[in-house]
Order: sequence, then structure tokens, then C-alpha cells
Amino acid sequence: MEEYQQNTHEIQPKETAPYAITSLVLGIASLAVSSLGITLVLGILGLIFSNKGMAEMQQHPGRYTGDGMLRAGKVTSILGIVLSSIALALIILLIIGLVFFSASTVGLMEMID
Repeated sequence: MEEYQQNTHEIQPKETAPYAITSLVLGIASLAVSSLGITLVLGILGLIFSNKGMAEMQQHPGRYTGDGMLRAGKVTSILGIVLSSIALALIILLIIGLVFFSASTVGLMEMID
């Protein structure tokens, strides 16, 4: 009987890139509620985590999978940041408009009296 030697160079399964799932979830969350304006933080965090994950993948090429999740997390985070910024700007403009409108209405009422 021949004894078979076990291959000591077995292929290790690749790990999912660090922060890949985190960045994707934060990016999607920032898109899902971007109309609130306050979710700007989610997009920024998603962008930070996707950049960290991409840096880790570049330091250890071939060790990780999940570059697609990191890219998707980055894209959704950027879109969430843009949409949240627009929503926040609209909210600020609305508040400024209401303040000026109410001030002009008070001035008009004083002129009538």
C-alpha cells in the first residue's frame, strides 16, 4: 500500500474584505433615508469604511473577496451623501424662507395698523 502525502499547500478560502458588508449596509441605509438630511453621517461612515476596506485589499492582494461590495458601498455612500446634502440644503432654504416670510408678514401687519 502506498501512502499518500497530504498537500501542505492547500488553497485557503478567501475571506470577505474587511468593512465590505459594513460599507454596503451604511451606503444603502444612507440612500434609503437620504431625504431626512440627517443621514449624511451614514454616507460619510460608509465612505470611510469602504476606503479602509479597499486599502486593506490593496495591502493583501489575493487574500480577500468582496471588492464588488466595497465598490457598491462606496457608490451608494457617495449617492447618499449627495442626496442628503441636497435634502439638508432644501430644509435650510425652507427655514430661511419661512423666517423671511414671517418677518415680512409682521412688517406688513404693522404697516396696516
